[in-house]
Amino acid sequence: MSLELQLRDRLQQLAPTYLEIVNESSGHGGYFPGKESHFKVVIVSEAFDGLRLVQRHQKVYAAVGDLLAPSRIHALAIHAFVESEWQGQDTSSPECAHAPKH
Repeated sequence: MSLELQLRDRLQQLAPTYLEIVNESSGHGGYFPGKESHFKVVIVSEAFDGLRLVQRHQKVYAAVGDLLAPSRIHALAIHAFVESEWQGQDTSSPECAHAPKH
């Protein structure tokens, strides 16, 4: 099972009302087709209600567990919201300084 699918599966425990997972590996140095190392997650869940941003990230880290390891997922950008917060939020990612130059 791909890392992206494993990530999606594990995040289901947070009962998201919206979940977007983007494999951003191709924008980073050392990329080759099929590489899975850098991901962005946009997750909306009432599990984050009343939590500060760092606590929301901790919940995501706890859910994904050992997927965050040097030989697996190198970087995970997390955008965690409750339903009332997320509409219109900019979740775009900056370019990596080591991205392949086209």
